[in-house]
Amino acid sequence: MSKTIIYILLSAISLTVVPLYSQDNGRQQIPVNNAQDSNIFYHLVERGQTIYSIAVMYGVDENDLYRLNPGSREVIKVGERLKIPQGTTTAKGDPAYLFHTIQPKETLYSLSVKYNVPATGIIEANPGLSVGTFLIGKNIRIPSSTDTGVLPQEEQTVIKDIEYKVERRETLYRIARKFNISSDELLVRNPELKNGVKAGMVLIIPVKGEASVAQQTTAASSEKNANALLSSPVEMDKPDTIKLVLLLPFMVEEHVPTSATTRFIEYYEGLLLAIDSLRSKGVSVKLTIRDCGNGAGKIDGILKESALRDAHLIIGAVENDQIAPVAAFAKKNGIKYVIPFASKNDDVLSNSYVFQVNTPHSYLYAKATQAAYEMFYDYNIIFVETNDRDDKTEFIRVLKQELSQRSINYKNLLYREESFYDDLGSGLRKDKRNVIIPTSGTLEALNKIRTPLRRLVEANPDFIVNLFGYPEWQTYVRDCLEDFFILNTYIYTYFYADNLSPDFTRFYFKYKMWYSKNLVNTFPKYALLGFDTGMFFLDAIYNYGVNFESSLGKVNHKSLQTGFKFYRVNNWGGFINMNLFIVHYNRENYRTIRHELK
Repeated sequence: MSKTIIYILLSAISLTVVPLYSQDNGRQQIPVNNAQDSNIFYHLVERGQTIYSIAVMYGVDENDLYRLNPGSREVIKVGERLKIPQGTTTAKGDPAYLFHTIQPKETLYSLSVKYNVPATGIIEANPGLSVGTFLIGKNIRIPSSTDTGVLPQEEQTVIKDIEYKVERRETLYRIARKFNISSDELLVRNPELKNGVKAGMVLIIPVKGEASVAQQTTAASSEKNANALLSSPVEMDKPDTIKLVLLLPFMVEEHVPTSATTRFIEYYEGLLLAIDSLRSKGVSVKLTIRDCGNGAGKIDGILKESALRDAHLIIGAVENDQIAPVAAFAKKNGIKYVIPFASKNDDVLSNSYVFQVNTPHSYLYAKATQAAYEMFYDYNIIFVETNDRDDKTEFIRVLKQELSQRSINYKNLLYREESFYDDLGSGLRKDKRNVIIPTSGTLEALNKIRTPLRRLVEANPDFIVNLFGYPEWQTYVRDCLEDFFILNTYIYTYFYADNLSPDFTRFYFKYKMWYSKNLVNTFPKYALLGFDTGMFFLDAIYNYGVNFESSLGKVNHKSLQTGFKFYRVNNWGGFINMNLFIVHYNRENYRTIRHELK
């Protein structure tokens, strides 16, 4: 791409196109007394979690977890109960929190009384908390009373009530802190707030002064009002024009276009096509583009611009030293932030405004191994150790652990070129279906096994054989497609584009018409990623407002390449994309079928 075209693209700096008790969810209950002076609490391990991610989630040191849970240094298992020290450090600049494991018959109100903090403070500290997530065994954060804006009773004084007009994206908690009063006092004076805070509302604010006030009987709020917060409707706040900020390393000032910058330009181009496609629905978007370069050098200056403070959605930044300040900025200003590329990032574990598109490997492997078990639990399973570079060591370890925990037998076969045909033939069974899983995802490893395996299958029609592999196998299709079909191959992947589908054909035609070029021949294709991301999040804001989290399952976009199935990592953190495809190269009809796992 010429520098002229790059500058034309970047010059378009803005674009406008017109039950109240804790519930038992069937999981193991954890009868732990989390009194305020307790030194530990407990965590129930979920799929995809690691010791590192759990430590970051609670703001504690990994070594403390190893000390309290000696066996965890080797392995942690789904459903295992880990001891967690009440942390003395904080994550990402958050205030210090106490962690509490919800017990049977506890309510939001009872916790408010127990810890002497307003119920609204607990809600503010746990944005994911609702009737559906206030569950026995789940952990929540408890803020200290000094963090909730509550003054000791003897210091609370009032002169008079004043009127205050709510500004855009303000919350009950932030208004209370602005005036140094409790959120419950606001609810008492303004009962309509239990239906949500809306921009433009006029509130009655009790202003504090010199006169003493009698002990406030309403400071803790009534039990009914407190518990009702778990089911309060979310304010939709649908903007007339969605303000979107895109941060990508175009490297214009460096004047050195690379393959990476070409891909980021292609992402931008795909996003523009999404904005244009949404125009027919009446979606209006103001797009602000900034070149964030390499490293954190430019980020601080960019974040001082008013265009970013007024944004409804930020997409982009690539490196972790860029992502961290953007995530902190988004949290401070109440802006949704989409991380489209990085998979190794900690911000999602403690920042409720973060949406991580690229699934972290531990979560990806956990879901892929579960899918493999469900497909092949009654197969004759053979792992072929090819000893190639980039062995899928962690994936294979997790899969074998999954099989062993369920008492499913498997075989290990060491690849030896001179005897592989005979070794594999003696390991296959005619009375069961067979699945071959190489321990490496490289083309070299695949080339070692695919020809002997195909010969074996063609010479022995009684053998029913499947091959199971990895996302990068999509890049080998030009060389291996026929063998994929012959071996009835399955691969797991978080991205897949059907080049023959009508939707892809329409996109490709429009892309060529707009930009007079072909898509870059890489996987995943960034133009498709930009298109899918734009379609999903802009449609979410258009239909469900800037607070669309509770409606994620309703967003209806049939992805071209990258699907979205977001999962909140905990009651106070953000969302990771747990979508996974199983792609089947079907031998019966020579068709490639993409299955989206539920």
